[in-house]
Parts: sequence; structure tokens; C-alpha cells
Amino acid sequence: LSYGLIMLFSAGYAVALYRRGDAYTYIRPQLLFAALGVLAMYAASLVDYHVWHRLAWPMLGISLLLLAIVLFMPEYNGCKRWIVLPGLGTLQPSEIAKFSIVLVFSHIISLNHDRMKSFSTGVVPFALILGVVTVLMLLEPHLSGTLLILSIGAVLMFVGGTGLQWFGLAGGLGAAAIAAAELVPYATDRLASWRDPFADPLGEGHQTIQSLYAIASGGLAGLGLGNSRQKYLYVPEPQNDFIFSILCEELGFIGAALVVALFLLLLLRGMSIAVRARDKFGALLVVGFVVQVTLQAILNMAVVTNTIPNTGISLPFFSSGGTSLLMLLGEMGIVLSVSRQTDMV
Repeated sequence: LSYGLIMLFSAGYAVALYRRGDAYTYIRPQLLFAALGVLAMYAASLVDYHVWHRLAWPMLGISLLLLAIVLFMPEYNGCKRWIVLPGLGTLQPSEIAKFSIVLVFSHIISLNHDRMKSFSTGVVPFALILGVVTVLMLLEPHLSGTLLILSIGAVLMFVGGTGLQWFGLAGGLGAAAIAAAELVPYATDRLASWRDPFADPLGEGHQTIQSLYAIASGGLAGLGLGNSRQKYLYVPEPQNDFIFSILCEELGFIGAALVVALFLLLLLRGMSIAVRARDKFGALLVVGFVVQVTLQAILNMAVVTNTIPNTGISLPFFSSGGTSLLMLLGEMGIVLSVSRQTDMV
């Protein structure tokens, strides 16, 4: 979190000054949400995580309602992903949806873990939930968020004991969906830009090209903290989706490797906590939240390096976004709660 706050200010002050006339536009609210998030993390770590059994379905209902409401909000960059709260800022329902999916999947699996091999128990309820959430998020559209939620759901189902044959079926359906996406103009443009961003350097390929320039400029040790050139209105959204490219430019391969190492250590520590958890519900919560953070980080870095098509996904703990930061720190509080009760046994 500390690393992320430092990089957010460095990467975002130029565009903040240009857009809002205030270099602290992005870092000021992020510091506030970071403080609130740390308090939420500490509070969640003190609460018995079993309370989330009772809150799983209500949280899912709230997230579905918010995903429906956001479809009536104004567009930003061609998408409807934020609910405007007058005087308070914005709320991103997809962040709450990720949290809710982990809760409700962990709840269902822990209650039915001995019947997860069957289609009716191990597939149907999860497919229905993911189907509704997927439809609502694709209407925004939010392809990266949809992919992330589907991946989290698949990991929890796998860990929970869903039969492997059903994953084969899902893989076939996924391949068909990807093939069908070629027919959708939005997806087609993204795929074409991914294959050859230099074909449209001032249009669809601009963001990716400028990101690659930033990464290449960093070299081994970088240009130095604060010394990025690409953040001066060359890389769009340097404070958000493409903050990692600015980090690479300023801190080089060493700084980027440190970020990767931190996320890897978080994953390894999370798996250690999950293995030692008191019950299946606690283990699934930890796996879900830690895998969510890790997968999101992997997808963000893959987009920034043009390994996968540009899907618009933030880097956890680094990118600007109050809703995301609050939810992430709250989730880490639940992970700490599971760890705390394990240590008490």
C-alpha cells in the first residue's frame, strides 16, 4: 500500500494538474481511502469471519442491484462502470461484485462440500450466479472485470471440489465465446489493436504504444522516482490502469520485479493461511480474496505489456480508486481474521 501511494502521486500529479488544476487531485482522496481502508482492515480482522455466512446472500443482492443501477449512469470512455454519488465521488459496483462472489461461493461450497461432484450442486448454482453477474457486467461493458470474476469463481469451484469434467465443458463454452467475440465490434477493435498496436498509433493502439515506450525507457534501474517522461500526457490514465508502465519507467526492471515479488509473497502467505484455516469456509475466503488480488495484478501487467488485449483493469493497491482500495483492504482484514483465529487454536 505504501509503495502504491508513492507511485500514484509520482505517476498522477502531471495529469491531475492538467485536468483539474491541482496536482493532488488523485493522491488526496487515495490517502483518505487508504486511512479508512486500514481502519476497516483492522476492524475486519477482529470480527469472527463466520459472520459472513449470514451476509453472503444479502451482499450478492446488493451487488446485483448496484450492477443494474450503474447501467443508467453517464458514460465515461464509452463505458458505464461508476455510480455517481453527489458530493461524495463515485462508486464502482464491480469491486463489490468481486467481494460478493467470493463470499457467496465460499458459503455455498462450505455447506455442500460433500456433494460438489454432482452437477446439480457443484455447477448449477454457481453457473446461475456467474451468468447473471456476467450479463450485467458485459452490458457496461467491463470485459476485464467479467474475466476476473469468472476466474475467481472457477478457482473457488476447483478448490471446492467441483468435478473436473465440468471444467472441460466450461472450457469448450469459453472457447466458443471467444470465437463469437470476434463478431462484436468492441471486442474486434481491441483484438486488432492487440495484434498490431502500430496499425493505429493515434487511435486504438496509442495507449499500448506509449506504455511500451515507458517500459522500454526504464531499463534496469529506471530514470529515477518522479522522472518519467511518458506520464506527461503521453500515457493515458497513468494514475490508473497504466500506472505499472510509469513504475517501470521510473524504477526500471528492479522496481517492477519488486512489485511482482510483493504480489507473489502475498499469494504464498495467503495459501499458507488457507491451508491452516480452522474450517473450509475460512480457507475458501482466503483463497478467493488472495487469488483475486493476484489474478488482477497479473491481468494488469499483461495488459500494460501488451501480452493480452487492453481490457481496462487496475493494479491492486497501486491504481487510483477509492472503492477498490476500501474493498481490497477490507478483504485483507477478513484474511487476517482467518489467520488470527488459526493462531488462537
